[in-house]
Amino acid sequence: MAGAAHCSLQAKRLLLDPKFEGYKLSLEPLACYQLGLDAAVAEVQLRDDQYTLDHMRAFGMYNYLHLDSWYQDNVYYVDQFGRVMNLSVTLDTALQKPREVFRLPTDLTACDNRLCASMHFSSSMWVTLSDGTGRLYLIKSGKRGSSASEKWEIVFNEELGSPFIVAHSVSFVKSEAHSLAVLLLRVEKDELDTKGSGFHVTLEWVTIAEGKEGDHRYEIIKRRVLQGKSVPHYAAIEPSGDGLMIVSHKPFTFMQSESDKLEENDDAKVSNEKKDPLYYWQQTEDDVTITVHLPQDITRDDIRIRFSPDNICVTLKDQPPLMEGKLYSSVDHESCTWIIREDKSLEISLIKKNEGCRWTELIVGDTRGEFIMDPSQCSEIAESLMHLTSEVMNPNPEKEKPPCNAQELEECDAFLEDGASLCRFDGDSLKITHIINLGSNQYLFSVVVNPKEMPCFCLRHDVDALLWQPHSDQPENMWEHIATFNALGYVQASKQDKKFMACAPDYSYAALCECLRRVFIYRQPTPLATVLYNRKEGRQVGQVAKQLVATLEANDPILGFQATSERLFVLTTKTLFLIKVNSGN
Repeated sequence: MAGAAHCSLQAKRLLLDPKFEGYKLSLEPLACYQLGLDAAVAEVQLRDDQYTLDHMRAFGMYNYLHLDSWYQDNVYYVDQFGRVMNLSVTLDTALQKPREVFRLPTDLTACDNRLCASMHFSSSMWVTLSDGTGRLYLIKSGKRGSSASEKWEIVFNEELGSPFIVAHSVSFVKSEAHSLAVLLLRVEKDELDTKGSGFHVTLEWVTIAEGKEGDHRYEIIKRRVLQGKSVPHYAAIEPSGDGLMIVSHKPFTFMQSESDKLEENDDAKVSNEKKDPLYYWQQTEDDVTITVHLPQDITRDDIRIRFSPDNICVTLKDQPPLMEGKLYSSVDHESCTWIIREDKSLEISLIKKNEGCRWTELIVGDTRGEFIMDPSQCSEIAESLMHLTSEVMNPNPEKEKPPCNAQELEECDAFLEDGASLCRFDGDSLKITHIINLGSNQYLFSVVVNPKEMPCFCLRHDVDALLWQPHSDQPENMWEHIATFNALGYVQASKQDKKFMACAPDYSYAALCECLRRVFIYRQPTPLATVLYNRKEGRQVGQVAKQLVATLEANDPILGFQATSERLFVLTTKTLFLIKVNSGN
């Protein structure tokens, strides 16, 4: 993380509305359609050993309804018989029953420790699917949607260890070969964690590629694992497959393979060898003393030292300069001397031109030396800093610089070591290249605006909710502010029973649902057809933002929630609801 660029999110002023007055409750009826399911959704309840908050976030709050962003108004779910069911909407008043497009080959009920089945639409032609038992399927779906009749074909099917859910996947072409990168999420037992929850979270980044020269078989070419202590709010692979972005409360790091560890140990040995100081130096208020250990065969005649007011150059025999560069401060070069001591070391004395000036380095930019501080200097510095570290409540009020007492800090002044952050990992170096400390910017939800780009994520900024679009190919503008949902950050905080949040890809509305029945819709400000005046200020109101509430006729818990530009899809155990939010105009 040391080499990572610390960035910040830059909000666009033009997308903020400081004069937003709030949402007006609208009683206009919402068209709501419902479809009874032939078989119940394949919901998997948490087991007794899945008791942590991470298990609840990853699996207990899982969204069982999957939106296909490549084809308009297409949703999918997996039922209890292992069938992948699709509902494609063209006309709300002529809804067809969900149809089977694929059936998982495995018996889902046979595995005791299985998770929920999960899927992700990698492209307009490819789907990644997990049955929840630890098996990953790569499926060539062909064209999907209402008029699609192509059969889904399995081109890759492999057991990848303990059960997981598919968090994200992308399809791309690299080195003239078609590849897919998939992100697998697991919550695993951690025997070494005795003080925490006893579990850790892993993200496995798997790259699968097509064989070369006519070999159309797909096989795994790379597996990398990241580990953290919290379930990520957001994790997505870049469209090119070259990087990964994660929003999480606690940091993630790549786990090294044995070969990587050996290479790193070799590098560490080399760097340790390089760290042996080339010279040592000390200083007083008047002078600087440099000590250099000389090789055995060096004599006085082999040493060449050149002093100038601001520079020094030390050469041994005909070798390149041992020390050369600009000094931290000016010296009296005519008074500088050097000698060879009895222990065969070279001692150089520099006389400071500015007496009392404390040097922070000897040669500007040269880190090969080591500064040795005199004990008397240590005590002198400690005494001069005493007023900053006192634990006594200002023992001397008359003193110019009052003490700073750590106990007086407010809770908001403390920097959380593991606060929420947004990190971008490089796929080759496996290191963080960009990092943003999100601080109080609470993560709310993610949405796919353009399926060819990375998913957007929505963060709370003060009372508003701001939507950010990652651009992995634009280092100078890696996260762009593309939309604002006024006051949504404030509004959602009051909904203690909320389960899912979503927004329309065209930003026309945001919505959230509770665990049971109720759905709240927040339409963005739109122009009014009639004249409306603000009574308090006596001015005409040009546009109004509306809040709408829909109550579903169902007693089953909500298991899935997805939004398109025109409608909301809400999935319960046995019913799929469609709420018409916007007309198609």
